[in-house]
Amino acid sequence: MKTLGEFIRELRDGKDLSLREFGEKLGDLSAAFLSDIELGRRYPSDEVLADMARVLGISLEKLKEYDNRPPIEGMKEATKKNPGYGLAFRKVIDEGVTPEELIKLADKARKSNKN
Repeated sequence: MKTLGEFIRELRDGKDLSLREFGEKLGDLSAAFLSDIELGRRYPSDEVLADMARVLGISLEKLKEYDNRPPIEGMKEATKKNPGYGLAFRKVIDEGVTPEELIKLADKARKSNKN
């Protein structure tokens, strides 16, 4: 799977935009900063990511599919609201459950809840 930066570059190239032109459309971001994002050295803020999605003509959700960083802030927030998430996450790690297995379990649970 492509990285977020690789996917952004592919979309930008598809629109025939230079880094400088892309930066101007994003509100005057530097080509160096954008290059660092494409090379995986830096990551855009959620606001910049939303602007990138708009300029590149893609949904923010689709763009986020390529962001493989752990959603630390979301995990912290969920744990604050319900400490059970912290316990569940620790148990998943202690039991050696793989991310793929966890996703399958979550999908299965969601489907059984709909029935």
